[in-house]
Amino acid sequence: MSRSILRGGLGRRALASAILGVVAGAFAVPSSAQQVPAFEVVPGWPKQLPNNWIMGQVGGMAVDRHNHIWVNQRPRSNTADELGAAQTPPRSQCCFAAPSVMEFDQEGNLIQAWGGPGTIPQWPNSEHGIWVDGSDNVWIGGNGAGDRAVLKFTRTGQLLMVIGQANNTSPQNNQNTALLGQPAGIEVDDAANEVYIADGYLNKRVVVYDSNTGVFKRGWGAYGQALAAIDNTTPVAYPGGTIPDPQFRNPVHCAHLSKDGLLYVCDRVNDRIQVFTRQGAFVKEFFVRPSTLGNGSVWTINFSSDRQQRHLLVADGENNVVWVLNRSDGTVASSFGHNGRNAGFFHWVHQAGVTTDGNYYTGEVDTSKRVQKFRPKDEGREGGDR
Repeated sequence: MSRSILRGGLGRRALASAILGVVAGAFAVPSSAQQVPAFEVVPGWPKQLPNNWIMGQVGGMAVDRHNHIWVNQRPRSNTADELGAAQTPPRSQCCFAAPSVMEFDQEGNLIQAWGGPGTIPQWPNSEHGIWVDGSDNVWIGGNGAGDRAVLKFTRTGQLLMVIGQANNTSPQNNQNTALLGQPAGIEVDDAANEVYIADGYLNKRVVVYDSNTGVFKRGWGAYGQALAAIDNTTPVAYPGGTIPDPQFRNPVHCAHLSKDGLLYVCDRVNDRIQVFTRQGAFVKEFFVRPSTLGNGSVWTINFSSDRQQRHLLVADGENNVVWVLNRSDGTVASSFGHNGRNAGFFHWVHQAGVTTDGNYYTGEVDTSKRVQKFRPKDEGREGGDR
């Protein structure tokens, strides 16, 4: 049974969702005809970091056009015992905090690292999100107190542009396009010279800016509602299993474009993915294990590496699995992972990326603070149509 809610009035969507939303998320629907992606973990990826460095929580992860894996990690999330060598006097032989932005190749070698607290005045208080555009510019955001901007850098860390500005006093304001609200996710449409921002932990909207000039272009809320219609209140805790929320809940955690021009948005705590046109018209929504409470089930979305992008890989940091959905209708084709800290298990899986050859990379937050690589179990599964 499809769990997508097609175009129509909000009342019809809500009724259809209430009827259908409980059904498919509980079942794994076989999809052998579509060659469901299957993965196995690659232990020992990445290689040991140089310079006695250690990684903190993984706030952002992306794959660039060279199939390099970029991580935006949080040095300030490390504890004193993890940074023993940095204490005065040193309490142990390891470690020092690595720079925030780290670039790896697929073999797990660290190519370069830069940025972090204190490197520039605008550096975010809590690193969140990363994107590398077609010109190799690196975009990052932040979800800490006062993080109200997205920053654009060259590949080697020279600041090029800031959208928004740091602000510790202004409350949530979904109508103010000069200021972001603890932005969580970033993606650049190179052909259109536009940057999409999932905004975020304070605001609850999607906003689009010119990626060259930073000029605001458009924005919307859940179901494509105008910015003026978005309320500026903090939602109460998600009750689960009720009529769908007419607004996004915090955080609006990701926004990613498919090859066929649709924007998939992570409404994390509402346990749903909403799909829009580039212009913000609502198309449909999928629910992912809608009984999930706590931090919600939809943390980030990636598309499978086949030409048609037939599947969505949905990292779920509350249930600590990756759901493999059929992109056509949102039904669950399979899942992998388990709560835990062994290789291939997850604790708060938070970010992910997919290379063109089908390898899947994940990053975790809270106390896990690691990245993992998963390769396709059968190199032919996602097929000869790459």
